[in-house]
Amino acid sequence: MPLRSTFTRFFQLEAASGLLLIAAAILALIINNSPLSWLYNGLLDTPVVAQIGALKIAKPLLLWINDGLMALFFLLIGLEVKREVLDGQLSKPSQIVLPGAAAIGGMLVPALIYWFLNRDNPAALDGWAIPTATDIAFALGVLALLGKRVPVSLKLFLMTLAIIDDLGAIVIIAIFYSGELSTLSLGLAAACIAALVAMNRLGVVKLGPYMIIGLILWVCVLKSGVHATLAGVTLAFCIPLRTKNAEPSPLLTLEHALHPWVAYGILPLFAFANAGLSLTGVTAESFTHHVPMGIAVGLLLGKTVGVFGLTWLSVKTGIAALPQGANWGQVLGVAILCGIGFTMSLFVGSLAFVPGASEYAGMDRMGILTGSVFAALIGYAVTLAASRKGSMQGS
Repeated sequence: MPLRSTFTRFFQLEAASGLLLIAAAILALIINNSPLSWLYNGLLDTPVVAQIGALKIAKPLLLWINDGLMALFFLLIGLEVKREVLDGQLSKPSQIVLPGAAAIGGMLVPALIYWFLNRDNPAALDGWAIPTATDIAFALGVLALLGKRVPVSLKLFLMTLAIIDDLGAIVIIAIFYSGELSTLSLGLAAACIAALVAMNRLGVVKLGPYMIIGLILWVCVLKSGVHATLAGVTLAFCIPLRTKNAEPSPLLTLEHALHPWVAYGILPLFAFANAGLSLTGVTAESFTHHVPMGIAVGLLLGKTVGVFGLTWLSVKTGIAALPQGANWGQVLGVAILCGIGFTMSLFVGSLAFVPGASEYAGMDRMGILTGSVFAALIGYAVTLAASRKGSMQGS
């Protein structure tokens, strides 16, 4: 499938998913602040047990969504990253420089802002990575509302930036948000990875064996203390993109099969399960607490300064060029849109402040929702204004 048609399909799907995410989050907020809140919380706390012989996994429904279904989301992210590195926007160093620099700035500055506002509270510092994330579906969904007013190159810039950002989030989760490690489980996980690599090298193109070993890998990683979603990324990197014969690409086949399930099912379900912030007792002063304030300011201001600042520096020093057909106002708007952390920030927040175990669980959602909403509204307005100005100058 040509790269352009692959991108078009991806963008259209992510754009629609972004709108569905908004609806899921609003529905969760309404239900959890209504007389039906007991049903919402009771459903998420429902214990779900999976057992095969002596192997038993018992978790509340919320953690099955966050640890299980989100592993499929990270599998999809891994597939997209591998495809882009081997045959896409990340395949040439010149194509990586601008979105790569922007992504680094967009992760570093929000983390520094959060650290500065919470530097005197060690427990609160666990949430430093929350504002570093960008929700690619939500951001592309907002950008899609502008239609043909923005050039395709700007959409590609945002998509590539967000993919690199997701890759950074994967590294952060692996290093900073893993628990106590089990040597036995890690050893079994390593054996699964070795088997996956061997199948790739031997030219196995059937997806069945990869998925079976991938499921075993997920269980091993879950039991190891490393966050289980990383099993999805590892599996993705082992699935071949190209085949020696004329057979369909296993990677593209799986990516296209997963996309609608993730976009229209898993991500909206995750948003519904995690965005249900109870507003009981919430006052204006609640938003000035250092945790939600650090997250909201990190997302809205930190992302804007980091993404736009590193983009400007890269262009002015001559190591990269602006996306073709885009102006600085549009780049500023996209930089603000990168502050839509939403699902990715909620996911990191669930690791940093475990519900029921941290006093800051719930506070992070206040900051995430506030920062993401303002980033969406302001980013849309700035990009729209810059696009109208650009079209008037070009006419």
